[in-house]
Amino acid sequence: MRIQARLSRQAQLLQTIPGVGPVTASAVAATIGSGHQFKSGREFAAWLGLTPRNHSSGGKERLGKITKMGDRYLRQLIVVGMTSRVRQVTNHPERADPWLTKLLQRKPTRLATVAMANKTARIMWAVLTRNEPYRPHTA
Repeated sequence: MRIQARLSRQAQLLQTIPGVGPVTASAVAATIGSGHQFKSGREFAAWLGLTPRNHSSGGKERLGKITKMGDRYLRQLIVVGMTSRVRQVTNHPERADPWLTKLLQRKPTRLATVAMANKTARIMWAVLTRNEPYRPHTA
């Protein structure tokens, strides 16, 4: 896997994203390629099963648990990578992403981990379709 990740340009681009290692990057690159088969990052995250199930009616929006549809292996790899990032936040808060820190203050750890996995899946799609390395958004 590590050799494949070194040889693949797409896997190298994906490894620029925090929490994405060689195994995850090579698995995603091998499975979806350039990512152009998906219209958006949200569609890719939904394909992985990382978006909440919608139970809306009568103008009230109710979002439930994640759907868990799609590729179970990729979803597990991404969630494990984000679990590692959440642990880093608890051990080294000075290096933490402000968005994740605020989310952990409001929500349970597991829910924050899956939310971060959803966000990372969308970032993965953007990196693959633009064919550019990840650049963190700075305020």
